[in-house]
Amino acid sequence: MKLNPLDLIGSAATPSQGDRRRGALATVPLVALLLFGLGLATWSTAWSQDKAASTASAAKPASAATAVKPALTVTLTSPLRGQLAQSLPANGNVAAWQETIVGSEAQGLKLQEVRVQVGDRVKRGQLLARLSAETLGADAAATRASVAEAEAAAQEARANADRARQLQSTGAISAQQIQQYTTLETTARARVTALSARLRADEVRLSQTRVLAPDDGIISARQATVGAIVSPGQELFRLIRGGRLEWRAEVPASDLARIQAGMAVRVTPNGGEPVTGKVRMVAPTVDPNTRNGLVYVDLPAALHVRAGMFARGEFEMGSSSAVTLPQSAVLLRDGFSYVFRVGGDQKVIMTKVVAGRRVGDRVEIAGGLDPQARVVSSGVGFLGDGDTVRVVEAAPAPTKP
Repeated sequence: MKLNPLDLIGSAATPSQGDRRRGALATVPLVALLLFGLGLATWSTAWSQDKAASTASAAKPASAATAVKPALTVTLTSPLRGQLAQSLPANGNVAAWQETIVGSEAQGLKLQEVRVQVGDRVKRGQLLARLSAETLGADAAATRASVAEAEAAAQEARANADRARQLQSTGAISAQQIQQYTTLETTARARVTALSARLRADEVRLSQTRVLAPDDGIISARQATVGAIVSPGQELFRLIRGGRLEWRAEVPASDLARIQAGMAVRVTPNGGEPVTGKVRMVAPTVDPNTRNGLVYVDLPAALHVRAGMFARGEFEMGSSSAVTLPQSAVLLRDGFSYVFRVGGDQKVIMTKVVAGRRVGDRVEIAGGLDPQARVVSSGVGFLGDGDTVRVVEAAPAPTKP
């Protein structure tokens, strides 16, 4: 049988059903292989990118990784040498220079009127209060009448005695009668003197019903009450003489010799503005318990200074040369004083110094620092030894127009 080649080709191009099943089974491993290859390629690409990034990071300069950020931006200052005031601090109380107790010597009289209050300024002789004066006024009037009667009787006795003395030489009257007239004259004169003294006493008691200010000053206390019965010596008012106040400073005995009368003192009452006083005297004794002596300082008149207030003060002892820094440049830590010098690597060096007097915003540096050193001027509370800082120049002070 003769075969046609086209028939063979056609039969080969049209597979049977079994051939198709076998072809499908052969395709499954091929697809799995393709998926595995695709995943391997993706992982390889990601690994290559990570490696390239790490290589680039490792290639950065080491200086960028080790750069230190400054802890603070600071300005520098140097110690200044100049005259610094010397002072001696002390504490004490404000008191009245002299406080007078004002009362009355009258007894058993009713207080009829009070004319002043606490805080009033009064003048010498000003009427402060008035007591009931009716009884004493009546007594004085009666005594005045008795004096007038006695004076009239004395005039009559004197006239009789004068006539008797004129008749003595004529013998018309006896010596005994003359003696009687003379005695009556003396008695009448004595009665006038006694009644005049009694009248003065009544007038004094009458004047005591007027309570007057013994001196210029300020009324600091009042116990007088209208209607009260007053006893002799009873306190009615207290008066600060002249309105003068003084500061009684307690100073250690070892420093009393440095204080002289007339020395200026700066006194600051609690909650008030400072005032300038002057040393009046230094007490001649020292308290054996505290070993302190009192220094009496006269204070000027000031509305915010009152007796009984606590006050701090400084005795001005002159001035001396000193090296100072601003207080903002000195750090107080653990009971010691420190400043921060800046080295060439912009790192600060904490340096212990000896601090002395403090005047205003300046602190005396008594030791531990080269006068030519440059130190951090402010913000020292935020620094530690070895911190890196950035130094900038201080802004120039504004000029006045």
